[in-house]
Amino acid sequence: MENQGHILLVDDEPGVRAACRRVLEAEQYHVVMASTGEEALSVLQEQAFDLILLDVVMPDIRGIDLLEPIQKHDPDTVCVIITGYATVELAVEATKAGAYSFLSKPFSSDVLLLTVKQGLEKRRLALEARRAQALEKEAAKLTRAKEEMERLDRFKSTFTLSVAHELRAPLTAIHSLLTALKQGYIPIEQMEHILTRATVRVDELLALVDDLLRLAVAKSDRQTRKKKIVPLADLMEETLQLLTVEADSKEIKIICLISQRPLVEAYPDQMTQLWSNLISNAIKYTPPGGNVAIGLDENDGWAIGTVEDTGIGIALEEQDKIFEEFYRTPQARQMQPRGTGLGLALVKQILELHGGTIEVSSEPGKGSRFSFWLPVAEANPNKTKDRRS
Repeated sequence: MENQGHILLVDDEPGVRAACRRVLEAEQYHVVMASTGEEALSVLQEQAFDLILLDVVMPDIRGIDLLEPIQKHDPDTVCVIITGYATVELAVEATKAGAYSFLSKPFSSDVLLLTVKQGLEKRRLALEARRAQALEKEAAKLTRAKEEMERLDRFKSTFTLSVAHELRAPLTAIHSLLTALKQGYIPIEQMEHILTRATVRVDELLALVDDLLRLAVAKSDRQTRKKKIVPLADLMEETLQLLTVEADSKEIKIICLISQRPLVEAYPDQMTQLWSNLISNAIKYTPPGGNVAIGLDENDGWAIGTVEDTGIGIALEEQDKIFEEFYRTPQARQMQPRGTGLGLALVKQILELHGGTIEVSSEPGKGSRFSFWLPVAEANPNKTKDRRS
């Protein structure tokens, strides 16, 4: 006959232990006995039990005091208190501590078996409920994984179409120019102009491919390189030197305010790319004679960078879209017909890779302010922080 359950009997009276064991084993229960609390705890470390019969009064510890360690070991273990001194106070105390039921000495074998049977049924139902909850959680997890896979599949298709579209335009233009040259439709005096146009288109393609590669690296979870402790201010100043010519050509005034010089744990080239994309965008979309202000500060374990311009601005309904791949606002396309639309998407991915965030505040015709946060190296760089906490 199959074993009906594993029971631990804890009682310091040999007669009670022997009588209970005889009754329970006759019903095919597997019974282990302990005469002290210490012995019971030792047995619990080695075996699992469905139900425990606990005497209240023992030489070393009260049975009620064993309820807490038993519940910690297995919260679904059913505990039945055995006592010869049943009181309301004892019942309340034991129930609060996790006891399922009581057996008052002396008790008959029928009462013992009924209590054990009911206790084991409670455990069975509790375990089934726990298994059902686990299955529900697993099902929900699988559903979320399926939805995420579908979302990624849709994104992949959309991204592939976008890349194909962005590559097709300049390639078609280059192909047309080269075909015209090959077939002799271009006069000698126009060849240099045509080749210059073709070179411009090739440069656009190279810029797009470079941005796609950088974006792919930023999105990848499998970074083979190690991050370094880098000075964010130094990288910003180096980037500014490279962009000064572009700003001067449009007579744009650059204002740089470095309040703190925080260190961050990062990939240096991606921090340079972060500054470059934000500052070059500010210069690109600011009309001649405007201003671009760049700031860097540190507060409460965060490096805070800002890039603010007096440019064309971004409408409120467009501000959530500008960090999407290939998206450019109508105003941006009008001012700068050519562009990959990947700059801000790359900025967002770089920041997320480094545990940071970015926000934009803008108004059409009045400029834009981009603010980003990165955890500083001194504030536990291996831990992702929440700047809102």
